[in-house]
Amino acid sequence: MLHPILDVSSVNVILSLSGIYVLVFGFIAVKIKQRWYLGEALPSFIIGAVLGPFGAKLVNVGQWGGYTDSGSGDIAYGLTRVVIGIAMVKVGYELPKRYIRLHLVELTICLLPLMTIQWLMTSACIKLMIPNLSFLTSLIIGSCVICIDPVLSQAIAKGPFADQYVRRHLREFISAEAGGNDGLGFPFLLLSIALLRYADAPGMETVKVGPRKQSRDWISEPSTGRFGGDVGRALAHWAVEGVLYMLVMGAGYGVLVGFLSRKALNLASKRRWIDKESFFSYPVAMGLFIVGTCGCFGSDETLACFVAGCALNWDGSYHFEVEERHDSFNSTIENILNVGTFIFLGAIMPWDQLHMSSQNGITIARLFGLGFLILLFRRIPAIMMGYRFMPKVCDNWKEALFMGYFGPIGVGAISYVEYARRLLPDPGESDTEINNLTAAMIPVVYWLVFFSIVIHGLSIPILSCLYKWFKIPTIRDYPVEIILLSENEPVPNNSVVNRRNHSVILNNRFSCNSNQHPYSDHGEDHGEGTDTMVLRRRSGEASYRGSLERTLTKGSSSELEQTVSARNVV
Repeated sequence: MLHPILDVSSVNVILSLSGIYVLVFGFIAVKIKQRWYLGEALPSFIIGAVLGPFGAKLVNVGQWGGYTDSGSGDIAYGLTRVVIGIAMVKVGYELPKRYIRLHLVELTICLLPLMTIQWLMTSACIKLMIPNLSFLTSLIIGSCVICIDPVLSQAIAKGPFADQYVRRHLREFISAEAGGNDGLGFPFLLLSIALLRYADAPGMETVKVGPRKQSRDWISEPSTGRFGGDVGRALAHWAVEGVLYMLVMGAGYGVLVGFLSRKALNLASKRRWIDKESFFSYPVAMGLFIVGTCGCFGSDETLACFVAGCALNWDGSYHFEVEERHDSFNSTIENILNVGTFIFLGAIMPWDQLHMSSQNGITIARLFGLGFLILLFRRIPAIMMGYRFMPKVCDNWKEALFMGYFGPIGVGAISYVEYARRLLPDPGESDTEINNLTAAMIPVVYWLVFFSIVIHGLSIPILSCLYKWFKIPTIRDYPVEIILLSENEPVPNNSVVNRRNHSVILNNRFSCNSNQHPYSDHGEDHGEGTDTMVLRRRSGEASYRGSLERTLTKGSSSELEQTVSARNVV
């Protein structure tokens, strides 16, 4: 006689708990996102921390990585690469067509001089609060956290609060800056590691050398300590590996993939070869392909994914068609990946390393001080100095302050620090300066991610209450009519219901499409279009759909087929 076997393994537990959490979260998702403005990052991270080895111990991530820190780190690195890659393609194609070309000056200002200032300010804060680090090693940790997280920033730029109170030009630029900013962090990281690797050890210490074979003289060579040399040698390696190979090659590869994908997709759509499911899954497939191929030859996959997304929608045709078909697939995939990632990050949070003053000089008090210093000085001073040179983006100092404050640290920082850890020796296997770095970088970066998730996650609800208290009016610009697909579909924020047409008038929408016909042969000759024209077109569609319903009521099915055929409705 067979007896049931109880298998309470880690995989079964995590699948069960993740499913329960997604179901419960979904039941009140509108309350959480559109009423309380919390998003999915903060609740998911807290759930992961509660279920993890330092909470209820229901999820033991250490089993997946062989009970080693490097094993969990490798899983985190792989997971964050996939999430960021898919998110960056989506960020790129949701921007208006030719957005990078139209805002090239503003993006250059933000991504070169202002980002350099942010890097130096962040590193100075880290050096001030973490006593065992040199300024050079502080630069390495600073380069991991200067980038705006592409996942959390999209919740701010495209979330319900921004729909009501943040003007569209600022929201679009925050999203675009996050795309370019996260990809341009690699040159800063590799420059810092090059300066460290090609410098002599402090005090002429002897570096421990293991039995492994001689390392290659590359910045990206994993698990390598010092090579020795001088600054000129470090800058030469950085110029070739960090700028040309990582940055330029990654951007060029993204342009190539995006351009070829757009041409192929336009051809397939014109001839109606591609079905709806494949059309919607195209960005996900692009993200996975670019992450995999860039990982093979070691280029900047983050920047490549963002540039590829922009190239995919360069003529506006892809975003136009996605909106026309009411795409929800990409948003659903993004939501599931974000929830799972933040649960995982909460479960692997190194709580036991946050107070080890005798080993790495880190204490809870110092980490809290560091978190507030980073919050105040990481972005705000640089943006306040440079916003006057970006009149297309920031109209006044208030918008500049909003842009400087809401630059969250998240999944991107985890990816950077795990990548940096692969390039450095294991803790305790090198000289004192590198050992202090490897002992402090993981707890510092993970703490700043946790601090940013909490602070920025709670800032939006608090700011919403203040706006309502002071009766700040919502933004009513760029109205667009959107057809509701169901009577039970929740109404977006900052919208007016049009019950006659079964639609809503949505104000201050994140990105509106051109009024050109998708995949038109003359698409390049059309202008950007206006939202008023888009509104009229959609109103016409609504009237036509209403006439179809009346035809269905009064006429026969054959008459309806003739009507549909005459209008060539797909």
